[in-house]
Amino acid sequence: MVFSSSIFLFFFLPLVIMMYYVCPVRGRNVVLLVASLFFYAWGEPIYILIMLFSTVFDYINGRILAVAKKLWKRRLVLIISVVGNLSILFFFKYRDFFCEGLNGLFGTDISIWDLALPIGISFYTFQTMSYTIDVYRGRVEAQKNILNFAVYVCLFPQLIAGPIVRYRTIHRELGSRKHSFLMCYHGMQRFIIGLGKKVIFANTIGALWEEIRDSAGTSDMSVMMAWLGAVCFTLQIYFDFSGYSDMAIGLGRMFGFHFPENFKYPYESRSITEFWRRWHISMGTWFRDYLYIPLGGNRVKLPRQLINLAIVWFLTGLWHGASWNYVLWGVYYLVLLLIEKLFLLKFMKKWPGWIRHIYSLFFIVTGWVIFACEDLSVLWTYVKSMFGVGVPLVSDMGLYDIVSYGLILVIMGIGATSLFWRAKRKIHGKKGAHAAMAVLTVVILVLVVPMLIRESYNPFLYFRF
Repeated sequence: MVFSSSIFLFFFLPLVIMMYYVCPVRGRNVVLLVASLFFYAWGEPIYILIMLFSTVFDYINGRILAVAKKLWKRRLVLIISVVGNLSILFFFKYRDFFCEGLNGLFGTDISIWDLALPIGISFYTFQTMSYTIDVYRGRVEAQKNILNFAVYVCLFPQLIAGPIVRYRTIHRELGSRKHSFLMCYHGMQRFIIGLGKKVIFANTIGALWEEIRDSAGTSDMSVMMAWLGAVCFTLQIYFDFSGYSDMAIGLGRMFGFHFPENFKYPYESRSITEFWRRWHISMGTWFRDYLYIPLGGNRVKLPRQLINLAIVWFLTGLWHGASWNYVLWGVYYLVLLLIEKLFLLKFMKKWPGWIRHIYSLFFIVTGWVIFACEDLSVLWTYVKSMFGVGVPLVSDMGLYDIVSYGLILVIMGIGATSLFWRAKRKIHGKKGAHAAMAVLTVVILVLVVPMLIRESYNPFLYFRF
């Protein structure tokens, strides 16, 4: 079940909200936990056992850390927690990938199991690991109530694709949180805006991207068409993932939680370094706080810093999926970030802002092509087309697509900037501003509903990560 589905919008969510607010305050976490387990079990009920195991496993680890006094015992518990969580993640997400690599390198015949990937396993694994690490560091107290901890791990608004919510961010709200009509109303608004970003924009332009990608290597392809497809995916993944984050944050507000922001208009960045401060913020800060800094961060000499960055970006790429294109994507950004860190950022300070912006967008758009093409042969063919190898500059199909989708591309391009937010902030509090937002929300909902009923193209890109 995903947020942009009819079953979620018209049945699951209204029922859960009704049960939640009818139920006495003491029972609301029970409602959330049962609803979250049902939500997760909807598509693959057997995998709910893995999530429940992770919940109990790290609850126990946290309780042991709370009473263990000797340092070696605390370290042992932390190692058990980290190794246990990563072992489960490796088994389901990377086992076949590494076996295929071994078979290719050494000619072995290790069987490939083709296990289905448990939904959201990357996200809730990182969440439970951050909990035990923070308890070990003394940054939070261990949760004594297993029901509250289970709600943290299983909470359906951010379960399948984040943002990665750390325990210390919401630990007080797990036990006691405030509710108000205004907070719920703003949560619904945020949810509907995210839904519109996903269904109206990401789905529409995503269908064009897939059509163009499938044209790679055919007579229809041209340089213009290849770049058009790359821009389409660049916009699709932003509106898809940021739309999901908006929906998750909005749902959290409806139930009294405050989840962290996950995007800060990343396509306005004027360097690749800045881009990664604005894109998928919860993941970037997780790798920084729980991997890069413990490895030494910037406190060590430059050669060791470079090694630390290499480890972080190799794992960042691999975290997104068990495929070589994700590893290549991580290495791609590693190289760009190292170049900026070593010398380029100093020179870029002298460049005009618009040149820095074009530079950033060029490498961001190119990087998304690497991310999008899991088949390396398709990736190679597509990248060659982008740079004019074996294809004409312009094609009739490319011109037709630009004319057909030009308006929505312009709207999405503007929507990916902070222009709307700045306009909203400027008119905030003025007469009619709240009414205008309410009307906009209703319009978005009216447009979204028939699109969902038709059950047309409706993927969710981060669903499998």
